[in-house]
Amino acid sequence: MHVAVDAAGAGLVPEAPVPEHGERWADPSTPAFVGIDRWGHVAGGMGPDSVTRAVKHISIRAGVPIAWTGHSLRIGLASVARRAGRDSIAIADQGGWARCSRSMLGYMQREDGWDDNASARLT
Repeated sequence: MHVAVDAAGAGLVPEAPVPEHGERWADPSTPAFVGIDRWGHVAGGMGPDSVTRAVKHISIRAGVPIAWTGHSLRIGLASVARRAGRDSIAIADQGGWARCSRSMLGYMQREDGWDDNASARLT
């Protein structure tokens, strides 16, 4: 069973999995998190507060031992994408930062100072 926040953002409601096919879901501009009303209708993209509530609720139910928030997803995107060599403009666009954002750099966490070293493999 999947869980979604209702259109008003008032609470979590069970919903059936959304089919992952067709042009609507293949479009990169389609929200990753969509609101589902109590009748099972897609109500558009969820707002930041709704995503945060859903991530917190799901991580608690899954027994995740750390406190996850909506920002955990942004930190993960920025960190993993940078480590994989993705373009900073693409990261900014997908993460909702301005393309010249300095704050985005604060989200890019380094996992290991030895493996993720700026001077590695320069010679």
